[in-house]
Amino acid sequence: MTQPRGAARTTKGTQRRSDLLDIAERILTESGHGELTMRAVASAAEIRLGHLQYYFPNRGDLVTAVLNRSLEQSLQRLTPLLTSNQPAADLIRTLLAEQDDPRLVRIYTEVWALAARDEPTADAVRGFYRTYQEQVMHVIRTRNPEVPEDVCRTNARLFTMLIEGAALFRSGIADHADPATDKALIATAAALLAPQTAATQSLDPSQLRPM
Repeated sequence: MTQPRGAARTTKGTQRRSDLLDIAERILTESGHGELTMRAVASAAEIRLGHLQYYFPNRGDLVTAVLNRSLEQSLQRLTPLLTSNQPAADLIRTLLAEQDDPRLVRIYTEVWALAARDEPTADAVRGFYRTYQEQVMHVIRTRNPEVPEDVCRTNARLFTMLIEGAALFRSGIADHADPATDKALIATAAALLAPQTAATQSLDPSQLRPM
């Protein structure tokens, strides 16, 4: 069956957009956020700047698209786990395993640095983590329907801070992964996913009980 011309153009455009994001991501991870400019991406793609701007009008739009695609890919990997009945510790191990990918760590560290100076990028980062926290809240609600909304939201925020902050200390940037520390990290994070009592709601690590 012959593909309609409009559909063919749409498919070609989708592929071109994906290719441009691959190039932007490569520049980001290999050269750093300082080198991620519209001209650098256009040059690497061997296209005119105006052609790149047809897909991404400015650098903020480009960075947002790189971030959103990374988030979508992460959620695609995690959705089966998030909707399963596997122990919380298994979910956390999956999240930590992603930090073993140097490419992913470089993407986020470079984007964090860029977000400190660029408000459109900061907006994209905030949107990324809002979605991340909503996913964690879903996990908490599913496993603990009786948990108050404010506790659920606070625990989701703390869980996200804990796991994302761990990337700096497990990747070789600020420190290296350590089995004993990972064990304690998993226990603390698992307790945030399953708040049981008023004591755990205070989020005192000495009182948190791992699942």
